[in-house]
Amino acid sequence: MEEMNGAGSAAPLQSYTAAVDWINGLIPFGIRPGLERIERLMERLGHPHRRLKFIHVAGTNGKGSTCAFLTSVLRQCGYSVGTFTSPYITKFTNRFQYNGEDIPEETLTAIANRLHPLVEEIAETPLGSPTMFEVTTALAILYYAEECYPDVVVWETGLGGRMDVTNIVTPIVSVITNVGYDHTDVLGDTLEKIAYEKAGIIKPGVPVVSSVSQPEAVSVLKDKAASCKSTLYLAGEQFTYESKGTWEGVQTFAFKGPFRSLDIGIAMKGEHQLANAAGAMMALEVLRQYMAFILEDEDVLAGFRHTFWAGRLEEIPGSPRIVLDGAHNPEGAQSLASSLPKFYQYRKLNLMMGMLSNKHHESYFKHILPIVDTLILTEPDFRKKMDAEHLQLIAESLRENYAKDHLQIIVEHDWGKALQLLKSMTEEDDLAVVSGTLYLIADVRSALLRQPDSEKGW
Repeated sequence: MEEMNGAGSAAPLQSYTAAVDWINGLIPFGIRPGLERIERLMERLGHPHRRLKFIHVAGTNGKGSTCAFLTSVLRQCGYSVGTFTSPYITKFTNRFQYNGEDIPEETLTAIANRLHPLVEEIAETPLGSPTMFEVTTALAILYYAEECYPDVVVWETGLGGRMDVTNIVTPIVSVITNVGYDHTDVLGDTLEKIAYEKAGIIKPGVPVVSSVSQPEAVSVLKDKAASCKSTLYLAGEQFTYESKGTWEGVQTFAFKGPFRSLDIGIAMKGEHQLANAAGAMMALEVLRQYMAFILEDEDVLAGFRHTFWAGRLEEIPGSPRIVLDGAHNPEGAQSLASSLPKFYQYRKLNLMMGMLSNKHHESYFKHILPIVDTLILTEPDFRKKMDAEHLQLIAESLRENYAKDHLQIIVEHDWGKALQLLKSMTEEDDLAVVSGTLYLIADVRSALLRQPDSEKGW
């Protein structure tokens, strides 16, 4: 397929692989906060994002699951939905979904060829080259605005909110799942600073929904919403949710909002998913109440019940029992530690984990060590991996105060060998868990599900 670019020459990217390689080749330009380059791109393309309805989702944890709930319910209610998320867990095209289907490879290639000359042109200016994430975001906007025209786009922030490239859009509702300590090197080292970055997605007059609980973070959101004259729907104030227990793998909770109450069941495991689902429900209620979205109870309930999100307390079929969970920060570890004994019965818990080096992992270990019998430390196949010995030093320093007496710690740098070791040592009444960065989860998942052509990345 020969696509003409702006310069009138043949398409520079001749295949899907070439297009993805070009986009990933922009990674060395890093994540550079700021919207100037994406604004220039959108200007050159005629501001296609202004034709779309977005639900903008930010937060430390739970963004992906919240996006999954929103997508599932809206689709069940008959709406067409674009879903833009990161990182991806099996293939680059996962990031750009339309009604649950990945963008076709040839469409991605054609759009990349449209962007290629514009990116090169901006790279020559004082703004510098657009980054990988900026180009990916522009690609998503063009896909939704000019190829498939969804009724609504579920739009996940990449990092933070205020200066994140996704913040180019003005949504119909904003969602801030929670605030915790992650990416502190970029977003700041206090909850107030991190909340300030997340609150950056609040736009004038656009309602915002949040399950943030810490008082200092709540006050930041309230101040920002007030200054924007935006209505804030806060968990515990404007809406509440209360667990009603788990039955046959379904967690049920009572949702009470300003417009209606509903008992909702979800198959997603983990107490934290109740907060994610309740936040999604409140956002849907805003759409129903103020934007004439038709969301019947029966469809809403079915949409929540059937939501699935890979790598979040996901049990892989077969023996031994292996659960994958992308908990990679203190809040994720806390959720994992409280959820495992609730949802699984086991004699021994064997945990394999690998991390990236841009995080502080002491708090992670403080939550996880008390429930683990064997800890296998490995390394993800990724450029920013953390050395397994470094993780070992942290774990050993906490052993006396946090670990079980008999805790065994094993270091195996090769994640494939670590996985084989985990499988061989996990007996029938034990539970194996793989946790840590999603880059590790992605590789382990593709190995266990035998998906050899799996890709992964930001």
